[in-house]
Amino acid sequence: MEYNFREIEPRWQKEWERRRTYRVDADASRPKYYVLDMFPYPSGAGLHVGHPLGYIASDIYTRYKRLCGFNVLHPMGFDAFGLPAEQYAIQTGQHPAVTTAQNVARYREQLDKLGFSYDWDRQVVTSDPAYYRWTQWAFLKMFDSYYCYDRQQARPIAELTEAFALRGTEGLHVACTERMEFTAAEWNAMDGKRRQEVLLNYRLAYRADTTVNWCEGLGTVLANDEVVNGLSVRGGFPVVQKRMKQWLLRVSAYAERLLDGMERLDWSESLKEIQRNWIGRSTGAQMFFGIRGSGRKLEIFTTRPDTVFGCTFMVIAPEHEQVCALTTDAQRAEVERYIEETKRRSERERMADTKRVSGVFTGSYAINPFTGTELPVYISDYVLAGYGTGAIMAVPAHDARDYAFAKHFGLGIVPVVEGGDIDVASYDAKEGRMMNSGFLDGLDVKEAIERMFAEIEARGIGRKKVNYRLRDAIFSRQRYWGEPFPIYYKDDTACPLPEDALPLTLPDVPEFRPTSSGEPPLARAEGWHTAEGYPYETSTMPGFAGSSAYYLRYMDPHNDRELVSREANAYWRSVDLYIGGIEHATGHLIYSRFWNKFLYDIGVAVEDEPFRKLVNQGMIQGRSNFVYRVAGTNTFVSFGLKDGYETQPIHVDVNIVKNDILDLEAFRAWRPEFADAQFILEEGRYVCGWAVEKMSKSMYNVVNPDYIVEHYGADTLRMYEMFLGPLEQSKPWDTNGIDGVHKFLRRFWRLFHAGGGELSVNEEAPSPQELKVLHRTIKKVSEDIENFSFNTSVSAFMICLNELGDCSKRAVLEPLLVLLSPFAPHIAEELWHELGHEGTIFDERYPVFDPACLVENSFDYPVSVNGKMRFKKEFPLGAAVSEIEAAVLADPQMEKYTAGKEVRKVIVVPGKIINVVV
Repeated sequence: MEYNFREIEPRWQKEWERRRTYRVDADASRPKYYVLDMFPYPSGAGLHVGHPLGYIASDIYTRYKRLCGFNVLHPMGFDAFGLPAEQYAIQTGQHPAVTTAQNVARYREQLDKLGFSYDWDRQVVTSDPAYYRWTQWAFLKMFDSYYCYDRQQARPIAELTEAFALRGTEGLHVACTERMEFTAAEWNAMDGKRRQEVLLNYRLAYRADTTVNWCEGLGTVLANDEVVNGLSVRGGFPVVQKRMKQWLLRVSAYAERLLDGMERLDWSESLKEIQRNWIGRSTGAQMFFGIRGSGRKLEIFTTRPDTVFGCTFMVIAPEHEQVCALTTDAQRAEVERYIEETKRRSERERMADTKRVSGVFTGSYAINPFTGTELPVYISDYVLAGYGTGAIMAVPAHDARDYAFAKHFGLGIVPVVEGGDIDVASYDAKEGRMMNSGFLDGLDVKEAIERMFAEIEARGIGRKKVNYRLRDAIFSRQRYWGEPFPIYYKDDTACPLPEDALPLTLPDVPEFRPTSSGEPPLARAEGWHTAEGYPYETSTMPGFAGSSAYYLRYMDPHNDRELVSREANAYWRSVDLYIGGIEHATGHLIYSRFWNKFLYDIGVAVEDEPFRKLVNQGMIQGRSNFVYRVAGTNTFVSFGLKDGYETQPIHVDVNIVKNDILDLEAFRAWRPEFADAQFILEEGRYVCGWAVEKMSKSMYNVVNPDYIVEHYGADTLRMYEMFLGPLEQSKPWDTNGIDGVHKFLRRFWRLFHAGGGELSVNEEAPSPQELKVLHRTIKKVSEDIENFSFNTSVSAFMICLNELGDCSKRAVLEPLLVLLSPFAPHIAEELWHELGHEGTIFDERYPVFDPACLVENSFDYPVSVNGKMRFKKEFPLGAAVSEIEAAVLADPQMEKYTAGKEVRKVIVVPGKIINVVV
C-alpha cells in the first residue's frame, strides 16, 4: 500500500474535527502552556507559503508540549477590521462585513488543510460585535482613568476629581498632556463643561489636537508605516501633515514600566533594543530661553546642558505651537511656504533623511540664559514636534545635523579645542574634559552635566527631567470599517456610553467613502445618535485596537459578562510562547503591553506582562523565475542561450515552472499577449532564470500553499518549510527542493509497509545499534524543538531513517512515530491507527531519551598499514592489546597489504587507532 496523502490528510482533518481532538479546557491537574500566533488579517488574496512559517513552528511546539503532558492552549482568530476591506467596499459597493466573512472562511479553509491543532471553539474575529464590545469596554475604562506616578498605576478619575476639590493640583504627580496649576477654589468654581475639558488633560483615553498623516484620497488618517515617500502605501495618494482633533491613548504614562518589564521577558536582545530605542528614555534638562522683545519663553530639552555655552542658534519644529508668534511679518510668507512643503513629508521620512538640510529663519531671536547671547530662531523639519519640546538649542560643534545646518546657513560654530582658557564650554575629545574659565573648568563631561543640572535649577530657568521618545498613540481613524467609539457629544463635551449599552454596533451607510465636506463615513449614517438625539463619535478605532487584548479573550471567549473571568485568567495567566514577525516590534507589541498593564492595574489581567517568551520568525522570500523575450519579438530564448540575443527579462508565474523548466503551453495560456509565443530551446527544454526576491503578486512568485498540499501534501509542506533554514532567519522558497522531503515521508511510510504492501511491523527486540540510533534521534530532536531549531530536526529524522535501514520493529517504530508526529501529524496519526491504537497519537507521551543506549560498548578502529588507513575493524572496549593484534593480523583484509612482507610491529592505541608497520 503506497503513501496516499490525498486520501489520508483530509480524512484525519475531518476526524480531528469530529472528535474535537484539539479542544482544551482549564484543567488544574495538569500544567498549562499557552502558545499564541500573531493572528492574521484575512485578505482576499488568501495565504501564500510565506504566511504559515510561524504557524507551523507554533504547531510543532504545541503538539510537543501536549505530548510532554501539558494542557496546551493554542487558539486562532482574525484581525478583521482594516483599510483594505473598506477600500474594496468603496470600489465595489459590497459591504466590508460580507467580504471579510468570505476572506475569513477562505483563510480558515487554508489553515485547516495544513493540519494545525487550533482550538477553533475559541476563535475570535475582531469585527464581531460580541468581541469588539470588550474593546469598547476597555476604552471606557481608560476614559475613566488617570495615571498616578506615585503609585505607578492607573486610578479611577473620580479620585482625581476628589483631589482637585480638596487641594487643586497641589502635590499631584500624575500624567497629563500639559502642566496645569489651579486651586481647589478655582476647580470648585468651574462649570461642568470646563471641568470635563480639564479632565481630558489627565484621562488615559483623551481627545486633543494633534498632528497626523492625513490622506485626502483615502479620506483618513494613516499610521507612519502606511506612508512611503509622502504617498499612501494603499492607492499611492498624497499624504500631508495636518492638525486634527483625535482620540489618543496615554501610552507615554507607562513608558518606565514598559522599559522595566522587558528585563523579565525571554525575548531576543535585538528585539528588546528596538523597544528601548522606541521608548527612548533619556535624562536631561528642561530649560527656558527668553525671546527678545517679548515676555515669551521657548522651552527646550537637552541631555547635554553643559554645551549651552556653544549654542549659536535655535531650531523649532514646523508644527511648534509658537511658530506663528515667533514669525515676523517680513518672514511670514517664507515660513508658511516651508510649512506647506513639510506637510508632505511624514515624520518617519524626516527622521531617516539625515543628509537633507532645509529650514527658514523666523525673524526672532532667543536669549541664551547663561551668556546673554542673541540666538536666531529657525524652523526646520529635522526637529519633530512630538519629541522633547519640539525645540532645540543647536550646538554645531557637538551634533552632526546642527553642524550641517550651521554650515548651510552660514551660522556660527564654536570650535572644539584641545585645551586653552576659553569662555565657552567645549568637549576635548582627546582628554575627555570640559574646558571653561567658569564653574565647569576641569570637570569631565559627567561631572559638568551634573553641575549644570544644579545651576539651572538654582537660577530658576529649568530643572532636571527624564524624557521619553515614546508618544501617545493616536487612536481614531476617519474610516467606516473599525470599532465605533462608545462616545456621544453633549454640548461638544465627550460623554461615555453606559457599559450596559455595549456593544455600539456599526450602522449601515449609503456610501463607505468620506462625505463631500471631509467628515468620516459614519457621518452619512441616519440616526447615528443617542435616543436623546446626542450625536455619536463619527471616527472609528484603528487596527491595533482589536489586537491589543485578543490573547486574553482567547482564555474565555464565550463569556458575555466580562472580557475574561478571574478563574480563566488565573489558570492560563499569560502567553508562554508568542510567535510572530519582527515588524510588530514597535507597534503591536508596545500597544498590547500597554493595554495589558492597564488591565492589570484595574484587576482584570493577573500578570503585568502578556508575553513571556517571544520568537520572531523570518520571512520566506520568493524564488522568482524569468523568461527572456528577444527585443521587438514575441520569441523567448532559453536562459543558457540568451547571451547571443538582445533580450528583455520578464517575471513569469512560478506555478507554471517546475525545477526551472517552463511549461510552454501553460505559458501561452497564461496571458493573452503570449498566446502565439515562440521559443528557442536548449536540449528541447525552456530553462528559466531565477532570483530571490520578496514574495509578491507583482513578481508572480507567490506560491499558494493549496498547490503544494495538492501535489505533495500538508505534511511535506510543514516539514519543508522547517527544513528551509533557521526559524528566525529569512530564506528563499525553492519548490525545487521539496521533492527531497516528500521522498523522506514516502520512505518513512515504507518502514511500516515493506515492499509497498500491507502493514509489516514485527515484535522483535531491537538491537543495541537500533536503540542507539533511536535514542540519539530522540535526544537531538528534543533539544532542537526546545531551541526552535526545527531545520536540524528534519535533518536528524533523515539521518535516522538512513541508519535504521529496513528496520520494522515495533519497539523502534512506535516511539519514532510519536517523535515525528508534531512535524507530520497526518502520516503519524494514520500509521498509529494502523498499528492498532484507538486513541489519537497526540494523547501519547513524548519518548524519553535513555542515555544508557548511547553508551559505547565497542570501538570501530581505523586500521592503518605504514600510516595509511586501509580498513576499519570493531573491537569491544577493554579488549586486550594482544587480542586486538592477533585479530588484525588474522583478518583477510590484511593479507593483501602484508603478503610477502615481514610485520615488524603492531601499534595499538586503545580507543583510537591501530597501525601495522611492515
